Formats: sequence, structure tokens, C-alpha cells
Amino acid sequence: MLYYAQSSQLKDKPVTATDNTPYANLNPDLILDAIDSVGFRCTGSLLALNSYENRVYQVGIEDDAPLIAKFYRPKRWTDAAILEEHRFAIELLNLEIPVVAPLAGANGATLHHYEEHRFALFPRKGGRALELDNLDHLEWMGRFIGRLHAVGAAHSFEHRIKLDVQTYGHNAYRYLLENNFIPEHLKPNYCQTVENILQKIEQKFRQVGAIDMIRLHGDCHVGNVLWNDAGPHIVDLDDCLAGPAIQDIWMLLSGNEDQVRLQLNLILSGYREFHDFNVRQCHLIEALRTLRMLHYSAWLAKRWEDPAFPLNFPWFNTAYYWQEELQNLHEQALLLDQEDTYLELY
Repeated sequence: MLYYAQSSQLKDKPVTATDNTPYANLNPDLILDAIDSVGFRCTGSLLALNSYENRVYQVGIEDDAPLIAKFYRPKRWTDAAILEEHRFAIELLNLEIPVVAPLAGANGATLHHYEEHRFALFPRKGGRALELDNLDHLEWMGRFIGRLHAVGAAHSFEHRIKLDVQTYGHNAYRYLLENNFIPEHLKPNYCQTVENILQKIEQKFRQVGAIDMIRLHGDCHVGNVLWNDAGPHIVDLDDCLAGPAIQDIWMLLSGNEDQVRLQLNLILSGYREFHDFNVRQCHLIEALRTLRMLHYSAWLAKRWEDPAFPLNFPWFNTAYYWQEELQNLHEQALLLDQEDTYLELY
């Protein structure tokens, strides 16, 4: 369930949004008024959907199918970065790659402003989860990602971030330290481990050499892919960025070595029907996994004063969490020392 201030309270007492509670005044009346303001007449039906970074709602529309409204977290992205996400989605859709692209309002814009909030509207699309044990699904996903990357490689982002050791590693580590999230009794071990890991990751990137940093989905895991009889489709490009192609593949791999070998072979078999793949990128899988771990901890830390986050992630920032995280990072350091693991699997 998403957090927002109770509308009954808001009628009696104005609520002001702050950096720590950016959605405090995002009450039902404001949401419906915002959508009405761009030319869509609401029925008054409003259902909060599962989202933490943004606030997402299913909204009833008069004489039409419901729409999905996404209210962007303030100060996370610039308008230029959000519009670049929108253009990428529309570009993919125009080339018949199944993504859910934003709808234009009455003025032709896809990014809308209402009071201090920014939002976009999307058609509602349903589907079921991707089945990683379905071999046909995996090869189909490979073709889907290959098509997406063929388009992604045609142009570059100007305003989205690039996935590298600095943005996902050093920046995350620095934020956790500067804001005192690491318990004092673990800090020396944690700092030594992370600094050692970041050196190993930098070495991995140097060993791989020059690779194309293309436009990616950026967060392509099972939970972000919906499946129907027409195949896979993605409903959100909120985390799209520039990075190595393997970033959109490695999160679909799981299990023992035999399972990973089969999954990777099937995905790349489909992928290469539409786009070239530099196999050297497989060296980066554990590096990217480790960067994701650091980035995830920092993401939770940056949102910790948003009331939705302690409510939905109560295990974060406990002594147990950081002890377990340190153990996981130790294990990642060992994996980073292994040579050619995924190349041998492939």
C-alpha cells in the first residue's frame, strides 16, 4: 500500500511537501484535479498501485479505459531526463517493440506539471510474470532485448546517467559514509571491503576494454517484465540509462552453473538474431551485481526519511542488515577474483 496523507486531514489542515516527505500533499483531490487539467475527465475512481520510488495510481476515466498515472519523485530526475525516457519509450513503440509509452495530453505534452508535482499518464496494460524455467520464454526474451538494444544503440542519451563504477559504486559508498549509515563497529571492515571491491571492479572494466555504452532498460529483472500471449512487454523505463548490454541480461540468470549456462545460451541465441553481442561483457556480470548491491543500499538510505520506506523496508539499516551486507560483499569479492566464469559457461 502506498503512503499518502489522509484526505480528511488535508481538508482541515494544509500539508506541505518537503524533501523528506515529497508526497505529503499528494491527496486524492489533487491527483484527480491534476489529471483533469490535461484533458482527461476522471470518474473519481482511484487505486494506489505498488510503487516506492514514484507514486502510481490507476485512475478511472469517463467513457474510456482506466489510465495509469505516475507522479515522479521530486528532484530525482530533471525534466530533460524524464522527457528523454519518454522519447525512448515512444521510439521503441513506433518500431513495434512492446513497451508502454506515455500518452500525450491535450497540449501534446507527455510530461505534465500540476502545482509542485510532475506526472505522466500511461495506458493500462496487464500480464503475468516471466517464467525463467520456460525455455521458450527465455529465447523470446533474448529476441526482445536484442530488438530493444538495436534501437538503443542507434542514438545516445544526453541527460540520463551512465552505469559505471563512479555512479553506482563510489557515489553510493560515499553517500552511505557521509550520512553515517554504516554502524561504527562495522565501519573499518566495511570500508576496507568496499574499497577493495571497487578496485577489483575498476580492474574488471579495464580488462574488458572498450565496450559500447548503449541506451538500456537498466533494471530488467523478472518483476519488471510482463508476459501475455503476444510475448513480453515492459511497462516502465524509469531506470533507463546508458550502460553495457549485459546489464539487461544478467538479472535474468539464476540457479546453478548448468542452469545459468542454459539460460545464457538461450537468451543470447535470441538476442543475436537482432543485435551483436560482445561476449567479453560476460566478465562484468559479477562486477555489475556488486555495483547493484551498493547502489541499492544507497537508494534505500537516500529515501529513508520518506515514511513509505521504513514502513515497507523495516529490515533496512539494522545491525543485522549491515552484517549480512558485509558478508555478501565478502562473497562478491571472492567471485570477482574468479577468472572467466561466465565465459566458460557460455
